[in-house]
Amino acid sequence: QVQLVESGGGLVQPGGSLRLSCAASGRLFDIYAMEWYRQTPGHERERVALRTNSGSTTYADFVKGRFTITRDAAKNTVFLDLNSLEPDDTAVYYCSFLAYGTKRYWGQGTQVTVVS
Repeated sequence: QVQLVESGGGLVQPGGSLRLSCAASGRLFDIYAMEWYRQTPGHERERVALRTNSGSTTYADFVKGRFTITRDAAKNTVFLDLNSLEPDDTAVYYCSFLAYGTKRYWGQGTQVTVVS
């Protein structure tokens, strides 16, 4: 099993920045990719960013160069830097780890609210 704990969400004004963290523990040796998703009420969860163990990254079109996914392997932590935030970025953000054998683990989520 893998345990994921997100932090770093909060209230920010448009144009502001936040750094989300996802601290992982447990059975990590078969993890091959890490992701960030987000979800708003009444909508499906959508992927924001993905990072593989090799360092390859993929971003959703709506990111438009504003967000960056990084990893601190020594601390088993994945980050999502959110810049130039817009009200439409308001959502609960979740991290997800993908393991060989088609397993996916989720964190509990952290709320990001962008409002004037």
